Amino acid sequence: MEQIRAVPSESNGYYLTVLDSVGDGVIVVNRAGLVTLMNPAAEELTGRSRRQTLEVAFSTAFSTEPTLVEMVERTASSGVSRSDQDNVVLKSSGRLIPVNATTVPLMQADGETIGVILTLRDMTSIRELEAAVRQADRLSTLGTLAAGLAHEIKNPLGGVKGAAQLLERELDPESDLQEYPRVMIREAERIDRIIRQLLELASPRGPRYTPVNLHMVLGDIILLQREAAGSREVSIVTGFDPSIPPLMADEAQLTQVFLNLIRNALEAMTEGGRLTVTSRVLSEYHLGSTEGRNRMVCVEVADTGPGISVENISKVGTPFFSTKEGGTGLGLAICQKIVADHRGMMKIDSLPGEGTRISVLLPLIQSPVKG
Repeated sequence: MEQIRAVPSESNGYYLTVLDSVGDGVIVVNRAGLVTLMNPAAEELTGRSRRQTLEVAFSTAFSTEPTLVEMVERTASSGVSRSDQDNVVLKSSGRLIPVNATTVPLMQADGETIGVILTLRDMTSIRELEAAVRQADRLSTLGTLAAGLAHEIKNPLGGVKGAAQLLERELDPESDLQEYPRVMIREAERIDRIIRQLLELASPRGPRYTPVNLHMVLGDIILLQREAAGSREVSIVTGFDPSIPPLMADEAQLTQVFLNLIRNALEAMTEGGRLTVTSRVLSEYHLGSTEGRNRMVCVEVADTGPGISVENISKVGTPFFSTKEGGTGLGLAICQKIVADHRGMMKIDSLPGEGTRISVLLPLIQSPVKG
């Protein structure tokens, strides 16, 4: 779109109503550089109200957004549309929002330029999906490498464990040396568990889709983990959306994912706290498919544990990185792989001292209705 022509005054009320309903932010700047129109989506994205910005110079109202000011000024002076989808990040309500910004000249019917229209599109969900794809690609590469190493290690490890077991049987049961083969066997079994996890990460079986009652899966896990929490002062709060229908998913794999996440959350709260598990439908997330566009179901597992530092948050889910003593990081990596195989994604939000929240987003795919 190279230019937009102004509409007759009698149509203004209708078009203003249309603009107020648009999901993208729209800001109109007149030839004097003053803001003359701003729809609700633009207010939400920029964190500025119409009352503060209307009839104010755009360069003043958006002085903290030099990229947007430059785009508006260049389009106003040249009459050429501009677009930037990589360098504009708005700060609204304490959160950073990546946006796709576009400026186009606003022209009258006779071709005279009377201003500039700036549109802002929230790119948050797209960026998160892109990050999830990159993470899945990294896990796939690491998994392929891990599979080769695991096969090479497994055979000699079996020999070491077998030799240690023979040595244990040969030694006198009362001998002080018995502890050595026992340590060897125990450590060999620990390595074997890690190898099995590596192989699961490298080549997990594909999902076997059946209708799955998500809340029943979560309820069973919470019931068992409530008992496992034992005497620790941990309260468990749930908030499930009862309108969510059964999903087409692999029940065993989803159980593995949520069991891992809930168990990790409980283990993080060594001195007690609150575990919150909720579910809801996110209408703003869509995944393209041959069957149309599907909404996403979001399951959040949040704890009030110590949280994760800023420098470590990007590493969480990487094999062999773990904030838990003795952890391998493979459990969460496998969870991410399972969710990706279900065409979903995982988000991790955490700050030191404020706990951790992990969101699992899955396509809201239902089983076909039999007629």
